[in-house]
Amino acid sequence: MKYFLAEFIGTAILVVLGDGVCCNVSLNKSGMKGGNSVHITIGWALAVLLPAYCFGAASGAHFNPSVTIALAVGGMLDWSLVPTYIIGQLLGGVLGAVILIILYHDQLVATDDPAVKRGCFCTGPSSPNTVLNFLSECTCGFLLVFTILGINQVAGGAAGTQGLNYFFVMALIMSIGMSLGGLTGYAMNAARDTAPRLAYALFCPGKKDADWGYAWIPAIAPIVGASLAALLYNGLIAAGVFA
Repeated sequence: MKYFLAEFIGTAILVVLGDGVCCNVSLNKSGMKGGNSVHITIGWALAVLLPAYCFGAASGAHFNPSVTIALAVGGMLDWSLVPTYIIGQLLGGVLGAVILIILYHDQLVATDDPAVKRGCFCTGPSSPNTVLNFLSECTCGFLLVFTILGINQVAGGAAGTQGLNYFFVMALIMSIGMSLGGLTGYAMNAARDTAPRLAYALFCPGKKDADWGYAWIPAIAPIVGASLAALLYNGLIAAGVFA
């Protein structure tokens, strides 16, 4: 139950803050409408950082099925815990999106374009291409997990000193977003894409189109990339590259 609650609440906070910044800068009648991609990238990085501090000690602050599955693939998490983590993450993602739909109800009603509204809750490609879109999300998932694991290589264990590791993760999220975010929106996480997409489809007012034909890519590709990252990291440890 501890792991479920930590992942559930933490993911809900992540989605409220992360998708919230998208709502804030994209929807009509929002007082911050017109903010740019830098605003969004920084907002998402902070959305990951803050709940990580709250729940890092409780569950490891995965908030992401890709991370959970990759750690299990790499032997760093017991497979028996994976369903508990993922169910908490997905339900938290739905809750976070529903909270935003309630708070931004008037702004969502005032925004006619369903693509703009959808973009507040889930991702989409700037140039639709199934192979390249899959590779983009796969690469983002790989970079996320490989770098999170690699942070452990900071000399003397300094990465984990007083939660400094979470600042490194924040920097990682910002870096991935600023380098690759323009391709597919750097979802990297079904709990921040599939779950809010479902909430959008069920509860968002007005015209809507959840684009389920694309939704499998941000759900599956990051898991593939993240799992490959965990395997490579273990291989480098076995080869003596990492301690």
